[in-house]
Amino acid sequence: MTSLAVVLTESASQYPDRPAVRHDDRVLTYAELDTASGRVAALLADRGIGPGDTVGLMLPNVAEFAVAYYGIVRAGAAVVPMNPLLKEREVAYYLADSGAALLFADAAVREHAQAGAGSTDVVLVDAGFADLLAGFEPVPGFVPRSDDDVAVLLYTSGTTGQPKGAELTHANMRHNAAVSATTLFHLGPDDVVLGCLPLFHAFGQSCALNAAVCSGASITLVPRFDAATALAVMARDGVTVFEGVPTMFTALVRHGATADVSALRIGVSGGAALPVQVLTDFEEAFGAPVLEGYGLSETSPVAAFNHPGRPRKPGSIGTPVDGVELRLVAEDGSDVGPGEVGEIAIRGHNVMRGYHGRPDATKEAIPDGWFRTGDLATRDEDGYYVIVDRKKDLIIRGGYNVYPRELEEVLYQHPAVAEAAVVGIPDDRLGEEVGAAVALRAGVTATPEEIREFVRDRVAAYKYPRRVWLVDALPKGPTGKILRREVTIPAGVTA
Repeated sequence: MTSLAVVLTESASQYPDRPAVRHDDRVLTYAELDTASGRVAALLADRGIGPGDTVGLMLPNVAEFAVAYYGIVRAGAAVVPMNPLLKEREVAYYLADSGAALLFADAAVREHAQAGAGSTDVVLVDAGFADLLAGFEPVPGFVPRSDDDVAVLLYTSGTTGQPKGAELTHANMRHNAAVSATTLFHLGPDDVVLGCLPLFHAFGQSCALNAAVCSGASITLVPRFDAATALAVMARDGVTVFEGVPTMFTALVRHGATADVSALRIGVSGGAALPVQVLTDFEEAFGAPVLEGYGLSETSPVAAFNHPGRPRKPGSIGTPVDGVELRLVAEDGSDVGPGEVGEIAIRGHNVMRGYHGRPDATKEAIPDGWFRTGDLATRDEDGYYVIVDRKKDLIIRGGYNVYPRELEEVLYQHPAVAEAAVVGIPDDRLGEEVGAAVALRAGVTATPEEIREFVRDRVAAYKYPRRVWLVDALPKGPTGKILRREVTIPAGVTA
């Protein structure tokens, strides 16, 4: 029996004086992070919160996130990470559905946090938070938990209906952090990870925060990503590992390496498919290889990666990580043949225990021990997986399957295109027509007709987008992932 908290307590024992968490001028050593999180555990124990309880955490990327996160886990409770941009209704839903007994919230979101909390106690994390914690003696060690106990209750993005809480266990989170830190990123005490991924998301938690902490590395936090700020922090703190979603890589490429990022040794991309053009442009501009991987909230999140020391295949998500299996299945659950498109199914130490309070949804997602992801892919002769698209994003035009990601890859090759999203437009004759929303690079011009013809010359006739429109920016989720489902189709753009 052990706990996710061991990633901190062991590193604090080995590297007490090394920096653990940075946020601008504020630095917490491992000893300081250990002590502060121990005080949070004591605060929770004083309020009768422990094993079997859940605690909300509604903070941006600041040092207090790590303090509260590890404190909650040390107390034996489960963390419910929440986007600090949530409004009253959403806060109420997360807290009620998870049964949270307490909410740690950034003072800047006081109004929505307190209004949504109802009967749930709220601890506002502001200038007085340190004074509050000082009144408690730090709890030594942590409350033991079994591998199958829930450490984090992570709510999915809710692309279909209300968000569901994925129950991620202590074993899920420990293994995912260890795999990320060792076999994938080769992290050590001298590494500095840029923490610009939201820590309330699985990618930021496992691959940045927990992976850094279990390695004795340092994580330097950026509460709100923009290219200029990220580059300045990378230069100031000697960042060696940059982790981001594709839109972050795109922003850095567009901005250019205007600061000294010579310490950078690796880029890590996940959360969505990274266009090959963006990958190659980043590597050329920043002189560091990019490892592209794949995972979901329900898989803690890492499931597959382009591994260091093995051939990288741009455009692929690589091969399964240690202890994880992937297969491609048809609608009936049977395996698809070589080169055929199938839905990715995952089995391993990373798969969630289930959806909180939703046994039927859990059975649907994991009908036979294999988690159905909803992502369509192919597998090549070397065992590398290539995402074709989300099952629900597939466009069927006149009986032909059109995969938005394939067309987006082509769109990103156009010199004027900064971002693109391909969507289906309802059509009485064909069922669906192909449309593309495009944001242009700053200072560059192009017409929808030019962009449409660019794609038309590079794909089969049934695939290219008949409707192309320009936008200032594309809708994005909290991690910066482009949300196709929220793309607005202009009134004049019809099939």
